[in-house]
Amino acid sequence: MQPAHLEPATATSARTTVLLVDDEQDIRELLTMLLGDLGFNVLTAADGDLGLALFKTANPAMVLTDIKMPGLDGIGLLKAIKALSPETEVLMISGHGDLELAIASLKFGAGDFITKPIDDDLLEHGLRNAQERIALRAQVREHTENLERLVAEKSARLVELERRLAAKQIVEGLSSAMRFVKSGEGGAGTLGELPCFVSIHNRERHIISANALYRERLGEPEGRESWTIYGTAYPGGQGCPVDEALKSGLAGSSHETLQGADGSYFHALVSTTPISGDGGGATMVLEIAVDLTEVERMHSELVASQRRYRDLFDAVPCAITVQDRSLNVVEANTTFLRDFGATLGMPCYEAYKHRTEPCPECPILTTFEDGTRHQSETVVTDRLGESRNILIWTAPLFDAAGRVEKVMEVSTDITQIRQLQDHLSSLGMMLGSMSHGVKGLLMGLDGGMYRVESGLRKCDMEKIQSGWDTVRHRIQHIRKMVLDILYYAKSRDLEFAELDLQVFANDLANLVEGKAAHAGIALACDFALAQGSFAADYTALSSALVNFLENAIDACLSETTGRPRKMGFQVEAQSDRAVFTITDTGVGMDREAREKMFTLFFSSKGSKGTGIGLFISNRIIEQHHGGIEVESSLGEGTRITVWLPLAQPGSVEGRTEER
Repeated sequence: MQPAHLEPATATSARTTVLLVDDEQDIRELLTMLLGDLGFNVLTAADGDLGLALFKTANPAMVLTDIKMPGLDGIGLLKAIKALSPETEVLMISGHGDLELAIASLKFGAGDFITKPIDDDLLEHGLRNAQERIALRAQVREHTENLERLVAEKSARLVELERRLAAKQIVEGLSSAMRFVKSGEGGAGTLGELPCFVSIHNRERHIISANALYRERLGEPEGRESWTIYGTAYPGGQGCPVDEALKSGLAGSSHETLQGADGSYFHALVSTTPISGDGGGATMVLEIAVDLTEVERMHSELVASQRRYRDLFDAVPCAITVQDRSLNVVEANTTFLRDFGATLGMPCYEAYKHRTEPCPECPILTTFEDGTRHQSETVVTDRLGESRNILIWTAPLFDAAGRVEKVMEVSTDITQIRQLQDHLSSLGMMLGSMSHGVKGLLMGLDGGMYRVESGLRKCDMEKIQSGWDTVRHRIQHIRKMVLDILYYAKSRDLEFAELDLQVFANDLANLVEGKAAHAGIALACDFALAQGSFAADYTALSSALVNFLENAIDACLSETTGRPRKMGFQVEAQSDRAVFTITDTGVGMDREAREKMFTLFFSSKGSKGTGIGLFISNRIIEQHHGGIEVESSLGEGTRITVWLPLAQPGSVEGRTEER
């Protein structure tokens, strides 16, 4: 293990310290007095080990040691001291018989040797020579350090000049590159069109170089503080972009307001990049500012154009949406949002039809598959729960690679058109669909008449009663069918009259209780609160309500889970209206069926229904200025509440609406 080196004590001190090492006490005392008279501070040690320990502690400038001593001798002490402090002056004391050892000590770095008996003049001469050597080494060291400092200063100045030259070359290179790009793009390139102000700043936050455009727009840069181009935004430069780059050592960018040489202000995007020196810290900063005046003008024009297109997008009287591949609505105009109460991100099939899965034969999915336009027509439900016929057009929206990224859907409400078309075209369809039913009723009527005539001939009252029941039942069906056709085919006047609510309720119950009993359905009637009278067209209203009652019977007959078949019919008079509530334990309906149940030709009974009865019933209730509320779930039965005012408004009394 190498011993640690000690810095030698300087000989320029007022009193130089000398370590005296000798095993003879009288010599130590004599030399101590002599050295003191010569102006030295004296430390003494009785042997080499104590002397070495004292040297490590006091670090004297000179050591005067005897050669022969017990333990660590003078030669060993010399070697140890030179290992710790090569520049320490060591003088050896030797007897006449130790001359060879004294001469050998010179090889190990001793400065001189003095023989016993010690001559005062020779001792003083040896010590003064040692002092001169120490002083000379100190002067050489000082000159060396000064020279190194001068070299470092000159080198730093040279590096600074080289950096300034490099900064100038960087600025000129960037300016040349921008001119080249501009000329190469015919003046139409973005970089060529955006004026860039390039400058280099030193650690003192002064501008040391800038390009020609900087000088033209912002003034001469040399010697200016880095923050002056920002007007009064950064007093003293604290927090300006160059200051932040020097402090953090990181590149940065910010939007700033610059002041031109003419005093005008303009917005700019300022980017700063620190340039590191040899020590690793930022010594310069490259600053590039881009004039955003043209960008702001183009942005304003773009915003205005977007606003115009958005206004046009919202002003179109159609529901316009854009769907992604998951059929989520990602863009929509105000017509769609207003009419359907949907939100962005909602699937279109949920917004339009309250479904949990895509619609069959979805035109949007087809457009995603083949990338072409498609058209379809469907029935949807708006936010108020009303059904609407809409005509749909879909068009693909492509990404940069030419793939279908989204699909735009334009939906037009054609409900009124379809209502007119339905009114004109469905008469023949309706009559055709009813012809077989009429034929069956006539055949049943013929059978009943035959039994009546046969009973009359035979005076068989039982056969007469059976035949008459058949005739009466078929006549009721024919009457109902004819009324349905009349209500749908043309306008007719309603004949409002004051009706007793309880009597009317009992009449309705009598019309359906036989059919319910025959089907094994328990009919529970509650007319306790059916007090007073109300205004209605007896024939029309009874036909509408019988439709609901018969549908309840059919729903119970379709129930196959084994639940008890029950119906409820409750009638009550409230403060200003009559309320009819019909309940059943039948199969129930899902949401889509509930929303379409009053649509023409929609039937949940398949081939057993015409899709006309409930449509006409809803129409009759509307003509009575009433409403219908439906509560139903699949497998849970249905509850239908029909209400109408006790007194019909005089302004429309006795008239139906024109279809």
